[in-house]
Amino acid sequence: MGAAARTLFDSDYVEWTARMAELLREGHLEDVDLEHLAEEIEDLGNSERSAVSSQLHRMLKHLVKLRIQPERHSRRWIGSITEGRSEIEYKIDHSPSLRRHAEENLQKICRRAVRDALAEAGLEERVEELRIPLECPRKFSELLERRSGLVRR
Repeated sequence: MGAAARTLFDSDYVEWTARMAELLREGHLEDVDLEHLAEEIEDLGNSERSAVSSQLHRMLKHLVKLRIQPERHSRRWIGSITEGRSEIEYKIDHSPSLRRHAEENLQKICRRAVRDALAEAGLEERVEELRIPLECPRKFSELLERRSGLVRR
């Protein structure tokens, strides 16, 4: 792989992607910037995992807010939860391995969502009184169900 492709990667990323795709389609593998291409492919996977984590975090945060601030119940929160579920389902439909990622990271994401929801509501010090578990009491599959709240009653 030549210095020209490396320079192109640094100077014009979009042109680099078009050139690498062209080289791959034409079978000119010796000219492909394999090092950067491998990194970019890994980054694509990381981006998809991050998107699912972000949607799950947002969904959980709004489920917590519904629980700790029922008087502020908002269609916006419900819409956010619904949209989060749909986005997660869409991503998993296209990349089933994302389900495993979400399941493996559910507890960490849930703890962050609880922490963030409590901070936004100014209720960090009342976590025990509010009976909000730091560990997610639901399985990932249950959270994707339309009628699922965060905490069983």
